[in-house]
Amino acid sequence: MARYYENTSTFNFSWDQVVRGYWKRYPNPQSTHVLSEDTWSRQIKDGCLHTKRVLTKTNRVPKWGERFFNAKSVKIIEESIVDPDQKVLITYTRNLGYTKVMSVVERVEYRSAGPHQTVARRSAWIDSQVFGFSRAIRAFGVDRFKKNCTQMASGFNHVLHALYERQASHGLAPVSHTLKEMRSAAAAAAAATDRAAANVLSSVNRT
Repeated sequence: MARYYENTSTFNFSWDQVVRGYWKRYPNPQSTHVLSEDTWSRQIKDGCLHTKRVLTKTNRVPKWGERFFNAKSVKIIEESIVDPDQKVLITYTRNLGYTKVMSVVERVEYRSAGPHQTVARRSAWIDSQVFGFSRAIRAFGVDRFKKNCTQMASGFNHVLHALYERQASHGLAPVSHTLKEMRSAAAAAAAATDRAAANVLSSVNRT
């Protein structure tokens, strides 16, 4: 049975600022394990921005785990939905490959908690199908995920502070305007995202 974990983080920035900053989270001092980001697809449906990206991260494991994890990196698929009318950003992430050893499915919901605060509610399901070791691997996965939550919040806060200290005197366009910009950019980026998707699928098929 999969292990479940919840975590809540509060960012002292408006929802618009957090959503804008979300796409600029990397790099930051807490994310040296994130090696690359590729946009797979991006489109607007019913006024919401739907994005699918693939991230490549290092895959550090303890000595005992080396018998199960032999990859130096792992690919993560990230799907997100931005609803500017309801002011909610929802993201879903899961690992590609090695899912029988350990699968991690994460859902994060960013909602406004006032004019200058945004709350991120994070839920995670960690599972393993390695016979005889599944309980230990799940426990390891939950423990590592708890530590990562602190690092993720710290890294994101670093990015938000750096971003809005620079832009404080210039003001910010509303997220609805950003969606219009992304709609026109989506067509121009289609060829590039197709190439990225092909490269990702080729890499995953080799794992």
